Amino acid sequence: MATDVLMPQMGESIAEGTVSRWIKKVGDKVERDEPLLEISTDKVDAEIPSPTSGTLSEILVKEGETVAVNSVVARIAAEGAEAAAAPAPAPTPAPAPEPEPEKPAAQAPPPPEKEEKEDENVESLEERRRTKSSPLVRKIARENNIDISQLQGTGISGRVTKNDILGHLQQPSVAPAILPATPSPAPAPAPRPAGATQSIQLEPLSVMRKKIAQHMIQSKQTSAHVTTVFEFDFSAIEKLRRQYKESYAERGVKLTYLPFIVQAIVAGLREFPIINASMDDTNVIYHGDMNIGIAVALDWGLIVPVVKNADEKNVLGLARVINDLGERARTKKLSPDDVQGGTFTITNPGIYGGLFGTPIINQPQVAILGVGGVKKRPVVIETKEGDSIAIHSMCIMSLTFDHRLIDGAVADQFMARVRQIIESGQFTM
Repeated sequence: MATDVLMPQMGESIAEGTVSRWIKKVGDKVERDEPLLEISTDKVDAEIPSPTSGTLSEILVKEGETVAVNSVVARIAAEGAEAAAAPAPAPTPAPAPEPEPEKPAAQAPPPPEKEEKEDENVESLEERRRTKSSPLVRKIARENNIDISQLQGTGISGRVTKNDILGHLQQPSVAPAILPATPSPAPAPAPRPAGATQSIQLEPLSVMRKKIAQHMIQSKQTSAHVTTVFEFDFSAIEKLRRQYKESYAERGVKLTYLPFIVQAIVAGLREFPIINASMDDTNVIYHGDMNIGIAVALDWGLIVPVVKNADEKNVLGLARVINDLGERARTKKLSPDDVQGGTFTITNPGIYGGLFGTPIINQPQVAILGVGGVKKRPVVIETKEGDSIAIHSMCIMSLTFDHRLIDGAVADQFMARVRQIIESGQFTM
């Protein structure tokens, strides 16, 4: 008895998923809840566990293929059952030969019409097998004027794979097959520019990268992006981090700058709720919840898990949630609910040393904060006795806002309030 593995529905609005990687292969033993495959949707990348223990007997959806939710993507045979996909049908006995009708002696043998048709069928079948290839392979063939039917494929039934066509392109001594558009000979290829090379690699965009591209273009086409930049003194935060770092670590929580920034942002959003809003064609939508998205950079893209009800948490609670979301994002354990419902986003380009960035608004939100790197710099300190120079931990942060709704004065007032909170050290630990 085999158990079907279905494409799960990762959220109410998700109708399909793409198999990005098979962790197990046919014939492998799997345990219940052991990671079986990875899928990508327009919300998250996730590992899918095995619904039962047994042997992976059949894979029905290949890597890179997209299918509707609840489609069967694989089958798992019960423990002790054969790993074969299905038993081969018993051979059908050949029918007894019928007696041939008597023919006149002078009659000529019939023309081999059946044999010719069989040859034609074989040729058309072989041509279909070779020309049946992925959309990417056909696109590469069109762009390089290659006749796929002239290539020897290494895939199933002679199917031409991406590696086959790229290998063909990288052979300098083999001229690409030209599709015969007209009887006239094809013109000679133009000379390759000096320094050019055929050593190229084509890689299809992942589902996540496609969605990121679509969302970024949509945001730039929707919002009137304007960015304001402020410098912050993080000396008070540094003092608190040194004071609480060890006690937080004993509770299993890593204390970074982000929980302090989130708490300061929440205080600013209370005073300037329009920064926490969104809008449609005719209305401003004010959100009662303060759900702060934290952008997480992954090896395969960018994802923004959301800290729900951030205004209800102290620094310890924020640090715990931020650490948990970041870890689950990197291990593909996020659920669709973890990345939905954000009302304001924070991204951190400074983690790699950048001074500041001008991020793109995460629609349908109207503002996003970019956090630059924290650097020790000499600053002028104003006192009653006069000015002095000291070394402080400084950070440049930028607010990109939608100028359709938010005026520059409001954006600057919001940032000034956030700076006041950060530099005064007014945090709830």
